[in-house]
Amino acid sequence: MYLVCGEALFDVFSQATSSRSGELGFTAIAGGSPFNVAVGLRRLGVEAALFGGLSSDYLGARLRRVLEEEQVDCRHVVTSDAPTTLAMVGLDASGSAQYQFRGEGCADRQVRLEHLPVLGDSVRGLHVGSYTLVVTPVAETLLALVQRERERRLISLDPNVRLNPQPDVALWRRQVEAFAGHAHLIKASEEDLALLYPGRDAGDVARGWLNERCRLVFVTHGAEGASVHCAHGSWQRPADASLPVRDTVGAGDTFQAAVLACLARLGADSPAGVAGLGRGSIDAMLSYAIRAAAVTCSRVGPDLPFERELQAMGPL
Repeated sequence: MYLVCGEALFDVFSQATSSRSGELGFTAIAGGSPFNVAVGLRRLGVEAALFGGLSSDYLGARLRRVLEEEQVDCRHVVTSDAPTTLAMVGLDASGSAQYQFRGEGCADRQVRLEHLPVLGDSVRGLHVGSYTLVVTPVAETLLALVQRERERRLISLDPNVRLNPQPDVALWRRQVEAFAGHAHLIKASEEDLALLYPGRDAGDVARGWLNERCRLVFVTHGAEGASVHCAHGSWQRPADASLPVRDTVGAGDTFQAAVLACLARLGADSPAGVAGLGRGSIDAMLSYAIRAAAVTCSRVGPDLPFERELQAMGPL
């Protein structure tokens, strides 16, 4: 089982369905990067639990209902009376998402040190990422958790930089580096790296994270596919062009979930397991994650694929 740590929220998409300028409709879809990763793991047949804050309000109850329907373990969810975060999502002409967050003081931030969970042996790895790395008090809590668990369990990290909840790039950089110091596996988008390290080559940044602890770094390049950096070298695979692109919401989370699912199936969901992976296994993981992300991009919103859908597409 993976314990996925971070926010759960609603992505709110505007719907231009009315001819009246003063009328605007919305569609709200359950999301948040860690929430999506947890759901994605379950859809790919891997046990997952969420450690994060949920509101006791109507929206929080709805998020919990989705998690339970997707069979994500909720025993480590922290419930509070704080409201649920809303992410207002706009799509550009290419289907790429732009976010504005309504989250100050909301439930996903109210996870404190006293909420740190006691973990059993069934938890093989922890995944952390997105803006809960940088907003308080939850950021302090998650950093303490990965510090406590890094010698016993696989730690994976996805910065998933969102400047609207926290616009201080220097703070993002410090926090990402702090979490990266405990990670065995990192996934970042090219956009993340451009924000964190402007002017630097994405591959150089990725290889700079490799050390005796961190053995795998994946970088997603949007329409150009994704690359991997490890002890066996660096290489890139193109995007899967077999499906149309409707929007990219949830694509990075799908890629992350697919990588973690592969590790679980290989029995490599541990620090030693990641360190022992051969080039062939890593390349197969890269290809699988690219295909999974393509399925999500072919649908509207963060509708992550099921394993049966990927199997039906035939061999890679």
